[in-house]
Amino acid sequence: MEATREIYWNVGHGVVLPMYLLTLIALAVCGYGFYQRVAVYRQGKPLDRLDNLGERVVLMFRNMLGQIKVLRVAGPGLPHGIFFWGFAVLFIGTLLVMLQADFTQPVFGLVLLKGSFYKFYSVALDLAGVFALLMLFGLTLRRFLFRPEGLKITRDDYLMHLLLTGIILTGFFAEGVRIAATELRLNPGLAGWSPVGLLVANQFAQLDSSSLKQLHTLWWWTHFLLVLGFIVSIPYSKFRHLFTTPANYLFTDLRPKGSLATINLEEEGVEQFGAEKVTDLTWKDIFDADACTSCKRCQDRCPAWNTEKPLSPMQVVQQVGEVAFGNPQGSLIEKVGNDVLWSCTTCRACQEICPAEVEHVGKIVEMRRNLVLMQGEFPGEEVMVAVNNVEVNGNPFGMAYASRGDWSHGLQVQQLCDGAEVDVLYFVGCYASFDKRNQEVARSFVKICNAAGVRVGILGKEEKCCGEPVRKLGNEYLYQMTAQENIELIKGYGIKKIVTTCPHCLNTLGRDYRDLGLDAEVEHYTVFIDRLMREGKLAIEAHQFDYTYHDSCYIGRYQDIVQQPRNILHEAGGRINEMDKSGKESFCCGAGGGRILAEEKLGTRINVKRVKMAEETGAPVLVSNCPFCLTMFEDGIKTGDCEGKLQARDLAEIVAERLQPASLSKVLEASR
Repeated sequence: MEATREIYWNVGHGVVLPMYLLTLIALAVCGYGFYQRVAVYRQGKPLDRLDNLGERVVLMFRNMLGQIKVLRVAGPGLPHGIFFWGFAVLFIGTLLVMLQADFTQPVFGLVLLKGSFYKFYSVALDLAGVFALLMLFGLTLRRFLFRPEGLKITRDDYLMHLLLTGIILTGFFAEGVRIAATELRLNPGLAGWSPVGLLVANQFAQLDSSSLKQLHTLWWWTHFLLVLGFIVSIPYSKFRHLFTTPANYLFTDLRPKGSLATINLEEEGVEQFGAEKVTDLTWKDIFDADACTSCKRCQDRCPAWNTEKPLSPMQVVQQVGEVAFGNPQGSLIEKVGNDVLWSCTTCRACQEICPAEVEHVGKIVEMRRNLVLMQGEFPGEEVMVAVNNVEVNGNPFGMAYASRGDWSHGLQVQQLCDGAEVDVLYFVGCYASFDKRNQEVARSFVKICNAAGVRVGILGKEEKCCGEPVRKLGNEYLYQMTAQENIELIKGYGIKKIVTTCPHCLNTLGRDYRDLGLDAEVEHYTVFIDRLMREGKLAIEAHQFDYTYHDSCYIGRYQDIVQQPRNILHEAGGRINEMDKSGKESFCCGAGGGRILAEEKLGTRINVKRVKMAEETGAPVLVSNCPFCLTMFEDGIKTGDCEGKLQARDLAEIVAERLQPASLSKVLEASR
């Protein structure tokens, strides 16, 4: 007997018309639900997220079918991925049944589900169903019985778990009763190709044919009605992420990571800057609230949340949705809260880990822009003083322009205003220019350049703050003013290559300044030094030491620069003891987002928490590559009671100390 089965066994082909009619009604209700939600999304400002459509479609299918972003987190990631694949196989199996029963067989007499293919089909669907059910059971235990801290339970969670469980179980029950009435008695060999169905069938084997048919009818219709309920509930529950999350992969930001919208400050008729209401955000910002799966991965990694501050990136996104769908003319800032907005370090840990491509940081910066540009509010008086110093003196310390290059006295470094020809412009930044501890980093970098035969120049008294801290705080006007002055200066000197020891300067000059017309190549010094070493232009002596390494957020997550610094430190003789949170999972030092200028008044100190993580490795040296990080770690070691146990060093200092004698002679000769 050929392996196959009768479609619509017992229920008959008379169910086809009402089945499709009810399905169309359910799809119409589902479609109308999404239509209503689209109207809410459109309250936001226009934004083109369909450029490079081919690339976007590839990204969507790769992330959706591969569950790539979901699987990045151990624990719930793998069960969710397996459940998705199992449910997808069941859905494909259902489509094949419909294709054969209602198209290929009645129209062409073609039976798809027969022979070896039917056997494969049967076992594949049974295994898919049982794996989906097991994963769903595990996820149910995690959410309701062993719920992680911060994971909220809503009505939608009960609906989703009960409905999905009901669909899978009733499908198995209907299959098992059918097998008990047909294959178990007429073709037991075929029944073995449906292992789960056979298991269920054995529980009903003693029932007579009439009872089995009645049970099959009950389970078939129950299964079908549950599927209809599932379809109808999609736009009205968290099920909507089945569509909104893949769509968010399609709408992903293809710009360099961390890019912000550059406001046209000269546009006529504009009376509102930043976002005070949801209508001041883009449609994508509102859409993100529907794409959010409430998995709390962003919250788990947020340095502010992990140091008892009121900021939860997940809650901010959800509050945008609550206001958009509940009170679109209400104050979004009041809903979110000022302390929440000022707590963000813009470290981007939330966006890096989000499985749904939700964009958290831009929303916060837009609300900050409104607070600063429209309401004149800052997180503290000390920040207002620093911002005023940037405006007046070009740096947050209030130091005189003329003293910006004093750190370079006695070094072989050229001032561009003297007409020197250089290979690279070293954009020093405010901290390496004025902070004594970070001036050592600047000197070390220049020595490295001298040793490699690289002619390095600086802008000196002509350089201004890159504007990054004030921009992240929301002062777009001051950022653009300082940026334009720096850009005109750099262009005027015809500079083609810029190197910086500050990741914040790197991102600002290399990415943000592009919107304002700068086209020079910008590189972080770790990448620059790594290449010099690989090309044989820089030789260092390896002196063994143990260390732990901190990946600065603005080169790790923002720039994907993770391996190059480790390569350099390995060549220097370093033996690394990695912190639990490293690489793109690194924990922020607490200085980003303009927080370097603000006192940390809420919760516990982020820098102390990070220093404690470094101390736990047992390494005596904490190496970083950012002036903000170095400053925060120097302070965190003191306030965290780690003095004598841990020393904060910059990578440039370690390399400069290990320059080979031949290289050192070049440096000494150059300085004479």
